[in-house]
Amino acid sequence: MATVREVIIPLEKKKDGTWNVKIRINHKGKTINLKTQHFIGEKQIRKDFTIKDPIVLKSINPVLDDYRTKISELGVKLELFDVARLVDYLTNKGVVTADEINIIEFGRERIEELRKAKRDASAANMTTVVNSLVDYFRSELVAVTEIRAKMLTEYETYLRSERTITRPDQFKNEYKRTVKGLSDTGLHNHMRDLRILFNEIKNHYNDEDLDIVIVKHYPFKKYKLVDVTENHKPKLTPEQVRSIRDFKAPANSRMELAAELFMLSFYLCGMNAADLHKLPIDNSLKERVDYNRSKTKSRRKDRAFISINIPDTAIPLYLKYAGTIQLRYSTHVTLDQALSKGMRKIGKELKIPDLEFYDARHAMGDWARNICRFSLDDVGLMLNHKDQSNSVTDIYVSKNWKIIDEIQQAVLEVLSKKEIESILL
Repeated sequence: MATVREVIIPLEKKKDGTWNVKIRINHKGKTINLKTQHFIGEKQIRKDFTIKDPIVLKSINPVLDDYRTKISELGVKLELFDVARLVDYLTNKGVVTADEINIIEFGRERIEELRKAKRDASAANMTTVVNSLVDYFRSELVAVTEIRAKMLTEYETYLRSERTITRPDQFKNEYKRTVKGLSDTGLHNHMRDLRILFNEIKNHYNDEDLDIVIVKHYPFKKYKLVDVTENHKPKLTPEQVRSIRDFKAPANSRMELAAELFMLSFYLCGMNAADLHKLPIDNSLKERVDYNRSKTKSRRKDRAFISINIPDTAIPLYLKYAGTIQLRYSTHVTLDQALSKGMRKIGKELKIPDLEFYDARHAMGDWARNICRFSLDDVGLMLNHKDQSNSVTDIYVSKNWKIIDEIQQAVLEVLSKKEIESILL
């Protein structure tokens, strides 16, 4: 049971002969003494150092009564508090209102936490959301109460429209660029990430166990995320991938970077740009590249670990870019931007509509299933979609990665043999 009473501490007598009156809060065998504005001398205390001055007691009793009332109202929930948290509760220390919570500031702090945890992909997604909110509200100060269902609907319209934004480049210099409106998939992902940010704010400030609810509203109850429509974009044909492989781009250009990393991704079973960016220098050239897929490693028991054979055709590109991309692009976000621009230019040159870096991964999976006829489970394993801690069988398969090697070899044979197309068509 928590107790509250007024005290003076004999050993803390001041030079002028007075003591500060304190409020002592004791709970679970621990004590915290809170200072007050009251000071008393020897004539105002008894021999046992208890306070006898009626004026001081009359002034401090309302505070004691308020604290005791709050403790009584907690009931059985009092056991959830330690003494420090109880003091914060009684004194309203650190209590804020929802209007005082700045979603931009909270978001930027969360981004730093994600970066320190090496969750770069999640940090990039959160950065996109926070920057977009700053663009929309034209302010670095946005109260969480501004995020309402009506606002989300209007924000959706904004995100679907073409707009000009200002962002720092790889050298931290700001530049303006025009971006297209988001598709259904892009909008779904953006609003999903905003919902994640909002939920993290509620989890941080609210404590339902203690009936502490600072952020009371939940706009995503009324506002529903747009459904992701099935992607009907045609997968790249072997002929198109060959044209990218054989594309002659200006040396050291974004198009050269995009074309070569596209093919390196394809050769390595659809490795994402974020993971290519993390490849270490490998002067001895190991036969395999082992890594944890950045996009999903934090959500899977097996940490999304995979081991990919480095085929002979990929060796020149692997040696050229492993451990050196970071010198050109400090983060995978800036690398993504460069790849996006490079792929668009290549697509225009080769007359491949909406060409994207991720199409390498899609082509790898599509050919493995629809041309080479591997099972969906095996293709999922090759694309690192499958958590290999889910079954005993997967644990045994993961020791030699033979299935993935077989799929990789079969798909690369499709790329190298033109006659396969005429046989299959």
